[in-house]
Amino acid sequence: MNRIGKVFYNGLLANKMIRTSDTTIVDLPYGAKIAHKLCDAEQIQLNLFKKVITMTVKTRFAPSPTGYLHVGGARTALYSWLFAKNQGGEFVLRIEDTDLERNSQEAVDAIIEGMHWMGMEWDEGPYYQSKRFDRYNEVVDQLLAEDKAYKCYASKELLDEIRAEQEENKEMARYDANHPKIVAANAAAKEGDASVIRFRNPKEGSVVFEDQIRGRIEISNSQLDDLIIRRTDGAPTYNFVVVVDDWDMGITQVIRGEDHINNTPRQINIYEALGVPVPKFAHCAMILGDDGAKLSKRHGAVSVMQYRDEGYLPNALNNYLVRLGWSHGDQEIFSQEEMISLFSLNAVSKSASAFNTDKLLWLNNHYIKTSEPEYVAKYLQWHLDQKEISLENGPAVTEVITLVGERCNTLIELADQSRYFYQDFEEFEAGAAKKHLRGVAKEPLELALTKVKALEEWTTESLHNLIAEVCAELEIGMGKIGMPLRVAVTGGGQSPSVDAVMQLIGKERVVARINMALAFIAEREANAQ
Repeated sequence: MNRIGKVFYNGLLANKMIRTSDTTIVDLPYGAKIAHKLCDAEQIQLNLFKKVITMTVKTRFAPSPTGYLHVGGARTALYSWLFAKNQGGEFVLRIEDTDLERNSQEAVDAIIEGMHWMGMEWDEGPYYQSKRFDRYNEVVDQLLAEDKAYKCYASKELLDEIRAEQEENKEMARYDANHPKIVAANAAAKEGDASVIRFRNPKEGSVVFEDQIRGRIEISNSQLDDLIIRRTDGAPTYNFVVVVDDWDMGITQVIRGEDHINNTPRQINIYEALGVPVPKFAHCAMILGDDGAKLSKRHGAVSVMQYRDEGYLPNALNNYLVRLGWSHGDQEIFSQEEMISLFSLNAVSKSASAFNTDKLLWLNNHYIKTSEPEYVAKYLQWHLDQKEISLENGPAVTEVITLVGERCNTLIELADQSRYFYQDFEEFEAGAAKKHLRGVAKEPLELALTKVKALEEWTTESLHNLIAEVCAELEIGMGKIGMPLRVAVTGGGQSPSVDAVMQLIGKERVVARINMALAFIAEREANAQ
């Protein structure tokens, strides 16, 4: 083997990238393979070595389908997705559905729907752990054969008894394979008796890892017991299967909540027992409610799709979630492109973040006002459908969004304020009609009606001039015609500029609605006599 070949080969060994001693094939993680003979080729260059050992960044989001996609999980997914995109890497979706009793297809569907709605498309997956049991058993058998795992026949009742004794003696409650009662139970067991498989955790030393958010973390192996990796019913356990999955799927960075910190040393020991690369870890701080308590259902919407239902745009929620723990100077508004280009784990805070609904509402209003109307229309349609507002008989919805959007904090408000452009109403808003559709408004409305009927050019400018002419001819202020006209054509007292509203509603509807307002005034006057 020549000099560069040795550097290349030793680099692979040093980086734990060789998983076999076969003389023909060098097995690289993630299924990549190179011919061993490359190490002897004179043409090998150092840049080839760099290319091989510089692995593609690969992150994953791995929710359990025991509930819906909640805000904390959505932020974890977003951070994982952004990190992968920032590094030119790949993002994997994996459904951790080994808890067969608590899983539901409804929850799986909700998670996938939530990911799609937020715009976080995955490069691989979704993978399902429930379909990988054969693989997990294969690795369990490997650990058993290498004496890195063992069968334990101690019953749950016996373990509970030992735990009670430890607590009574003020000892750390933990599994101890050398406890006389456990040794006796294992010695008395017969082939075929129910048993779990436990991982043989190292007894000496410490597990040390550099958390990409929190820095150096060290946990003594003396604090870790021999965890169960396969239950008596044959089902593998969480801490074991995630290691196998992350290894098989080539995950290089594990970004997750801080509640997983205690799992990390256990998982690292399993990685090392298998002799496979250990990914880097980053643990995000929790999200608190407005009151400082851990975010929960009592704080309002915690399911991602509930935010959809309440009228939020995905870009607004994404922008808000990325700032719950990450920052880039004082910048508050981030496009998706900016989030991808600027995101780094170094800028993620170790401290918990408080959820502020008012700020999310402000962001949502910003995105409704400033986004392309076609983008807003895409997500507004769901709300229009819920309210049975058809767009067939009315202006282009993008024009309505441009006109009305600035006044709306949510898409629910936008849908409500879009209704009068597409649907006729049978009665006026009581308060607005009482105040503005009075006898004094009759003459201005009649003159406006005459001019509307005669108007040939139906533009905002011509309608603006029409209203100004009514004011001039009757020598009245704008409020004497503007407000009655607004109530007449919209049914209520709140709307954007009435000339622009009339232009979008259309001449035929405007004429009909002014006539309706005049009839209302006439009836009101008749009833007053």
